Amino acid sequence: MPATKTKSKKMKTKKTKMKVQGEAEAAATAERVTLSGLHPPAGSHRARIRKGRGPGSGIGKTAGRGGKGQTARSGGQTRPGFEGGQMPLIRRIPKRGFTNPFKQPAQVVNVGALARLAEGIEVTPETLFGAGLVRRPDRPIKLLGMGEVPRKFAVRGVTVSTSARTKIEQAGGTIAS
Repeated sequence: MPATKTKSKKMKTKKTKMKVQGEAEAAATAERVTLSGLHPPAGSHRARIRKGRGPGSGIGKTAGRGGKGQTARSGGQTRPGFEGGQMPLIRRIPKRGFTNPFKQPAQVVNVGALARLAEGIEVTPETLFGAGLVRRPDRPIKLLGMGEVPRKFAVRGVTVSTSARTKIEQAGGTIAS
């Protein structure tokens, strides 16, 4: 009896080796891709969990919600920050300061980027918007001093930092506020 068992094992290993070689050869040849032949890789797609479908499913009866009580009910959660009636942390901490909801942060443009503008054009919010250096011409814009000023510019209607002001004036430009 033991001799037949070893033969069957050897035959199985030969068959699996032949099967692996056949798959490798098939993979080497390019197959035609069609829409009907597309499918996700093995193991990448899992079926959705169907809750409350009997004890054999592992999430039957209470459907993973545990026993009775508030959390077992639909809509039975507490609001964010609720601490069971204890004074919440957000109300225990002292408050300071003020955040202006209407504040519009300045759009930043470095003086090195002014090289994109054409020669002799006045630097205004509209020209900066036209060159794609700012997103909104109606919001505050500030020129910062990073980079070199290639030529002289006339700046109007734009806030300018101290370093940008010195660089523009050294290049022979003017700044009108």
